[in-house]
Amino acid sequence: MKEFIISEAQTEKAVLVGLVTPEQNEQKVKEYLDELAFLADTAGVDAVKRFTQKMDYPNSVTFVGTGKLQEIKEYVVENEIGLVIFDDELSPKQLRNIEKELQVKILDRTSLILDIFASRAQTAHAKTQVELAQYKYMLPRLTRLWTHLERQRGGVGMRGPGETQLETDKRIILDKIARLKKELVDIDKQKSVQRKNRGKMVRVALVGYTNVGKSTLMNLLSKSEVFAENKLFATLDTTVRKVIIENLPFLLSDTVGFIRKLPTELVESFKSTLDEVREADLLVHIVDISHPTFEEQIEVVNRTLAEIDKTEKPMIMVFNKVDAFTFVPKEEDDLTPRGRENIDLDELKRTWMGKLQDNCIFISAKERTNIEALKEMLYERVKQIHITRFPYNDFLFQQYDEE
Repeated sequence: MKEFIISEAQTEKAVLVGLVTPEQNEQKVKEYLDELAFLADTAGVDAVKRFTQKMDYPNSVTFVGTGKLQEIKEYVVENEIGLVIFDDELSPKQLRNIEKELQVKILDRTSLILDIFASRAQTAHAKTQVELAQYKYMLPRLTRLWTHLERQRGGVGMRGPGETQLETDKRIILDKIARLKKELVDIDKQKSVQRKNRGKMVRVALVGYTNVGKSTLMNLLSKSEVFAENKLFATLDTTVRKVIIENLPFLLSDTVGFIRKLPTELVESFKSTLDEVREADLLVHIVDISHPTFEEQIEVVNRTLAEIDKTEKPMIMVFNKVDAFTFVPKEEDDLTPRGRENIDLDELKRTWMGKLQDNCIFISAKERTNIEALKEMLYERVKQIHITRFPYNDFLFQQYDEE
């Protein structure tokens, strides 16, 4: 599986390529390429140049037009670039043709995310899930991987056309996919037993876009040391900790972050990791309110959650990173429409967020701003779920609250 892995010890130079289409305007493409650059940085790659082109739809042969591809080629040769990353998933045909023309390594967003997941996976569970996703991605692209191999020759005991190398490797990969799926079923059974052994404690799951501060908040609430850094997909494995607020214990889980254009292979492979979301009694949706497109990130998370679990669950919206929130007041003579960058935090709170009422809170996990208020909110929500599950405990809670 080294096909996808970029060594963290190396710093490769890369160029990024995106398309402006009727579905995504220039501003949207800039945001996507900003995120792609962050993904590249997470993988240890330095994105030194960006190329964009306006097209109604991607070229089925080369993704971009032939003229733009030639422009990219000239830049790659002149600047000794070894990697070109496309923001959308490329078909096997596009990969083959682009590679033939540019003569450098080609990645798309999917293979880059797979690479990051491969480097971040720590446990056997995560490694198996990533490997399965890689093989699923590789299978339809075998024609690209094996273009240098010829048909096996016949001979004594080998009369007839024989089996092509492509067919051999396709069969091997299908066998590996079947084996990995079986391994995941076995691992999932073990995890299911572990979840049952936790008893009927209330379960709370932290969810959100990648790099919004879930692990940092997990550390604050559980007083543990979950790995957290300013990188995308800092953690892949679901971490579960027992948390006690006042007299009330509950289980808190930190899940893998979501992202736009998340590869289908990964969504499928990591559904078992997200069992914590399916089995949670309460979801805590962490949002990076300082991010210029945080509302779109909220939509991405909600869509992904709908794919994972169709049931409606109670949710608290936690708007994190208020310390990093910035805005630029408009000049009095500026007649252009106001955007998100011109609205201060107080005014933002009076928009659609105001309708959330007691189901949202504004914090800074980094600066520990409003963390005690968040704990009180969690206590009340978990207590209500606990009382519903164990009605006889209501009297005990009333006694405790009076004291």
